[in-house]
This record gives sequence, structure tokens and C-alpha cells, in this order.
Amino acid sequence: MTTASRQTSGSNAASASAMVTAPHWLAAEAGAKVLRRGGNAIEAVIAAGAALSVVYPHFCGLGGDAIWLVADRSGTATAFLGIGQATMTLPEVPAIPLRGPMSALTTACLVDSWGTLLAHSAESWNGKEKLATLLEDAIALAEDGFPVSPSQSFWHRFREKEIPDWLGFEATFAADGTQRQPVLAKTLRAIADHSPREFYEGELAARIAAGLASAGSPLTEEDLARTKTRTAEPLSLDYRGLTLLAPPPPTQGVTTLGIMGVLRQFNMAALEPDSAAFYHRLVEAVKQAFLDRAGIADPDFAEVDCETLLDGTRLAAKAAAIDPQKAMPWPQPFRQGDTAFLAATDSEGRSVSMLQSIYFDWGSGVVAGDTGILWQNRGAAFSLDPASPNRLTPGKRPFYTLNPGLALKNGRPHLLYGTQGADGQPQTLSLLLSLLIDHGLDPLAALSQPRFLLGRTFSDIRDTLKIEANAGAGVFEELQAMGHEVSSIDAFSQLGGQAGVIRIGETIDGAHDPRSDGGAIGI
Repeated sequence: MTTASRQTSGSNAASASAMVTAPHWLAAEAGAKVLRRGGNAIEAVIAAGAALSVVYPHFCGLGGDAIWLVADRSGTATAFLGIGQATMTLPEVPAIPLRGPMSALTTACLVDSWGTLLAHSAESWNGKEKLATLLEDAIALAEDGFPVSPSQSFWHRFREKEIPDWLGFEATFAADGTQRQPVLAKTLRAIADHSPREFYEGELAARIAAGLASAGSPLTEEDLARTKTRTAEPLSLDYRGLTLLAPPPPTQGVTTLGIMGVLRQFNMAALEPDSAAFYHRLVEAVKQAFLDRAGIADPDFAEVDCETLLDGTRLAAKAAAIDPQKAMPWPQPFRQGDTAFLAATDSEGRSVSMLQSIYFDWGSGVVAGDTGILWQNRGAAFSLDPASPNRLTPGKRPFYTLNPGLALKNGRPHLLYGTQGADGQPQTLSLLLSLLIDHGLDPLAALSQPRFLLGRTFSDIRDTLKIEANAGAGVFEELQAMGHEVSSIDAFSQLGGQAGVIRIGETIDGAHDPRSDGGAIGI
């Protein structure tokens, strides 16, 4: 196979064979190498994701989790939930902090998901690649170094007042210049030499647990050993003849599908995609679906009736409740966090949509001892309210913002999509899907459209409807006249998330967000 194209600033990547997309070019290239030598989409995403764990440490890493949607050419799809669980030795705390060792209450499942997905690759997709080979680029990048990305630099400076309080952070991560992580390279090599379970049950696990304990985290070796990736049936919803797939609870995949189920009641194609009316319908559909989010939790501990949440009659009633000329009062509680989207499709039509995350930018801020691993703060997603279905409980998985998407057309993979951005994920995905499906935009055009973000963020506590400035003054004025409290954010703002799309038809085209440091590579 030969390289067909690479995404440039003005065009999509294109291919007749295979493609990978990632928010950093070094990660995308690691995945492209696998596809060029005949590897499959799972193998490509593992290689790209491992590299991304090194070059995008502010959004993802070995101390985090991953959610996967995979489908073969026939459309047989599976969700793999690489979600860590709460420690079995929960401390008594008056509140769960957003940062620091007491926010590091859950284990990390990304590395275990590599093993689970490689096994699926070998059993179902004739995969031949070994993990050690797939980690070669990540190890080299950690050992030899790489230029600090604009995104890493932005988030380093954004947190510069907090960073001095984060144990082991300043000695590990750079704000500018060349980033080297030789200790992380040794950790990756240990995983490559022994297997992903080395992270959970081997000598590496003992060092991880010791490092976390020394920092003050309640996580133990026994907690690490209990960490396993779950396999699940994806949720689905029909939208304009496509079957949209999303991961089940504890993820908010049902929320994204709920938004689309409301939108399918409207003729979205009749609304100009740069109009206030278009944004109004999207925002109001988001509100209707977000009203159901409080009930999403780990189904091992709480009943989550997704069938009812996605019932067509119920969604039609939600659509009927939307006033086409007036905004529904808001706010509702918000959740924050960051993540990274990767996707690939191979020459056999097998496809992967995947998100990996350490929750907030820079996670808990805690580096686990001498391992180079920055641990996630996913424990901050729990509640201490006894009445909450997401109440902190030993062994429980938290509510999860990650929800990569995959759409089938005529029973085959057609769209791979996902985004960074916590609360913004379902919002951005609804915008992208309507632009791609209702308006026929190509991936890069859809990704370049002005974005909106409803509610608070970590940098703006106002419960406003934030819209990128390039939407235009007319859109702002019309939305304000409808009753939306609108505020402006920069065009192509980091708050708008970093999304990616691959579209598979007679040919393949795709792109990663112009807000990111990466793109798509066609093979």
C-alpha cells in the first residue's frame, strides 16, 4: 500500500483503501505505519493511541481510560469499555477534590483495553501485530523527545498557577521546546516486554501502586488487579436511514443518541447551517436530552433504562416541547473534562472509533512515583449525594463523558466520529452529524463550522450559550432575541473541542479538527 493523501489545511485526506485520524500528526503517522504494512484498524489505533499518550499528555495517557466502538465490514459492532473502577478502600471525605491524590480514586483501564482489543483483533480480524511492535513509536517518542505541541503549551500555561501544587508534575512535563519522558519510555517497554497485565499484576503494578500511595491516593495493587475491560452491545438509533451507534452506560452515549432522536423530528436540511434557527434547534434538542443525564450511572449499581430513554414516542414528545422561536430556561449541572479522539478504517472495511482520556486536562496532576504515568482524576465525576445514582461506591465505575460514535449505512461502517470536550461532546457530535448527514458537508467543512457550548466550563462559570465568534453578529443577535443568553468565544476555540471524522463510501475521506495539532492520513 502507498500513501494516498494527508489532510492539509484546505482539504480532506482521501483514499481508496484505508485511513487513520488523530489530534496529533505523530500519532496519526504511527497508525498510518501499521496500515501501510497491512495491519488492521484495531492495530493502527493502538499504535496511534500509544503514541498520543506520549505526545498529548495533557489529554490522555497510561493513567487513563478508553472507550472503543469497533465494527467489521458487515456491520457487526461491539463496544469495549475500558473504564477503571473506584477503589475498594474508599476514604471518608467531605467532598471529592477536583485535583490531587484524593481525586485519583479510580483505576486506569487504557492499557488493559490494548490487550482486550488485540485479542479481538487476532480472533475476529486475523490480526498479526504484536503489542511490542505497536508500541515502538510511542517508546521512541518518549525516549528521544518531540516538540511540545501548541495544545500542550496552551494547557500548561492555562494551569500555571496550579501546577506547583501537583506532585512530580514540573519535573515531568514541559511547557515549550522538546518534551522527553525517558521514565515513561521504560514503563512502556515493560508493558511491551511482558503484556498489558504487567500494568495491573506485575512488578510495574507494584511500583504504580507504591507511587500512588506515596502521593496520598487510596488506590492499591488489589484495585489495579481487579481492573478489566468490559464488552458490551452498542446502543443504536436510526437517523435519516443511517444507524447511529454509541456505547452504553455508564457513558453518555445515550445522550448523544437522544439529541439525534429529537432532531430527526425536524427538517434540519431546510435550516441553513449558518443560521440562528439551525443553532437554536440544536441547542434546544441538547437541553431536552440533557434533562435525562442525571440518571446515567454504572448499570451494575443503578438501573438505566436506555430503551425508554430512546423510545421514539418519548423523543417525539421532547421535540414537540421545543418552541421554534423561544429558548427554554437553563441551567442544569455541568461536567467538565478533556479527552482525545482517534479512528481508523482498513482495507477490509473494518473500522474503529475510540476515545482515550485522563478526564480533566492534566488529570489529577499526580505522577505515579517513578513510572512517568500521570493519573486521571475520574473520581471527581462521582457524587457524594446518597440519592444520586452516581454516588461514590467501592468498585463502581463513574458516569462517563466519553462516547465515540460509528454510523452504519446499508449495514456497513460509513461514519466514524468523536470529539474531546466532556459536556461538549454530545453537543459537538449533534452539530457534526447534522452537518454531515442533513447538509452533506464533507468532514473538514463540518469540522470547520462554528461551534456552540451550552453551560459552564472550567474557564467560564457563566451558564451561557457560548458560540464561536465566526458564527457572525447576526446569529448572536437573533439567538439573543429568542431568549438565549449568548456569549462569544474565539473562532476555532480550544473550548470548542477537538473532533475527528472519517467518511467511508466508494472512497474514503476524513479530517481531524483544525483546532487540533493533527489530521487524517489516507493510505
